[in-house]
Amino acid sequence: MTLKLIKIQEKDIYQIMEWRMLPDVSKYMYTDPKLSKESQLKWYKQTTLSDKVKYWLIEFQNKKIGVLNLYNIDQNNKRCFWAYYIADSSYRGKGIGRNLECNIYDYVFYILKFNKLCCEVLEENDKVVKIHQKYGSKIEGVFIRHIFKNKKFHNVVRMAILREEWDSIKNQYNYDKIEIE
Repeated sequence: MTLKLIKIQEKDIYQIMEWRMLPDVSKYMYTDPKLSKESQLKWYKQTTLSDKVKYWLIEFQNKKIGVLNLYNIDQNNKRCFWAYYIADSSYRGKGIGRNLECNIYDYVFYILKFNKLCCEVLEENDKVVKIHQKYGSKIEGVFIRHIFKNKKFHNVVRMAILREEWDSIKNQYNYDKIEIE
């Protein structure tokens, strides 16, 4: 499997904008943005100046298929959050999620040397909750009626995994090491 995480460059931002507005992608995010070239450029410039976020394109077999990011990077408390999406549904179910999950755990715990990796998932996105659980993340709580979207409130599942937990289970998983820029 040829899978890589490539740092986002300015030339990529309009593709990301198109993906981000896809209903199949945005339905599981907190917002349904109406993005513009100007707002994307502003977003890109802000992210490149911040040490609180990292963004990568997901590249599979030399094709850019989605985005993975770390955010709320907290050096003092040795934790951060993460999220990703695969924009083209034809690439889902091919083991890409497993490889992303395991490799980002390795990156956060062994490269950044953090203690905790967190995520938040809309409760109705039960497939993603189950994927995170499969690879060791645990539900820490549910934020009730936390996000107002599409004229209704949504619950949010807060999940996390600790470095010591990953250390104890990582050998159970067969995953390819990927390049992370």
